[in-house]
Amino acid sequence: MRYGKFLKKHGTIGFVAPSYGACGEPYASAFDKALEKFMALEYDVKVGPNCRKNDGIGISTKPEDCGAEVNAAMADPDIDVVMSVAGGELMCEILAYMDFWNIAAREPKWYMGFSDNTNLTFLLPTLCDTAAIYGPNAGSFGQDPWHESIKDALKVLTGEKLTAHNYAKWEKESLKTAENPYATINDTEPVIMKVYEKGAYKDPFKKTSFSGRLLGGCLDVLTNIVGTKYDGMAAFNKRYESDGIVWFLESCDLNPYDVRRALWHLHSAGWFNTAKGFLIGRPLHYGEEMPDLDMYEAVTGILGRYNVPIIMDCDIGHNSPMMTLITGCKAGVNFLENELSITQHLEE
Repeated sequence: MRYGKFLKKHGTIGFVAPSYGACGEPYASAFDKALEKFMALEYDVKVGPNCRKNDGIGISTKPEDCGAEVNAAMADPDIDVVMSVAGGELMCEILAYMDFWNIAAREPKWYMGFSDNTNLTFLLPTLCDTAAIYGPNAGSFGQDPWHESIKDALKVLTGEKLTAHNYAKWEKESLKTAENPYATINDTEPVIMKVYEKGAYKDPFKKTSFSGRLLGGCLDVLTNIVGTKYDGMAAFNKRYESDGIVWFLESCDLNPYDVRRALWHLHSAGWFNTAKGFLIGRPLHYGEEMPDLDMYEAVTGILGRYNVPIIMDCDIGHNSPMMTLITGCKAGVNFLENELSITQHLEE
């Protein structure tokens, strides 16, 4: 596994829009504020040509242009780290235009984003052996003031903080609107995680620990990758068999039935064959129940058969705040009494 160089003062952040661009409100103003804040912290910025476009379908512009923008940013010697402007819907369509071979042959560089950006934060480590960062998109850095999780995300980019911890509360209702584009995270709900082992609920006062290669992302995206020519999981599982994998998974548009179908799909494809444990983020459809299935059984009904720990309702994904995670690194997970820590090691 290869790791990029951490961002230093006066280093350059390159912004790209392989998914949605920063168009309309509150997104345009939030992106402008983010650029302002990065420059105030003495970082240089380089905004890609698609970052303010909105003529694509589910992404900023034509897929071939989005792919070209990312390829150029990853190869640009004047850009130190690359950050996605936003999430979106159809970033999968740019994959045909991505030069993964060239990325794998070059010096590694950090790529950061989440949600639809799973298309790269997952494929960079599995296809290119290049670690990536599953963390906030650029617009989130337009918050004023920054929530602690946003400060932590920058500290991952700079290499100052590689151990992730859960936060005390999470946001059920966002205050961010077109009229209030800089709203910080409205964390009102207590974070309460649940641990399952062998599919059954485990006493949270008993310590849970496991380790392995950290890998995952948005389940909505992963279920589209499995079985395609971009599916490198069989080789990745074999390459890192001695480490095993710590899976982190979260979802955006999926209801409990969808989550269960998606997990069955990945399970049936053998993706979880070397799983050492699972970290499941709060779904955007938090608390939704189907006639005979809730959000917990949707997960444990499939993943429980692996007889490894499953920690649910983690600070990962679409319900802010989110822990910033390095995909592809070696990670040690410890949980006790509703306190979760993920120690990330940049081991080859």
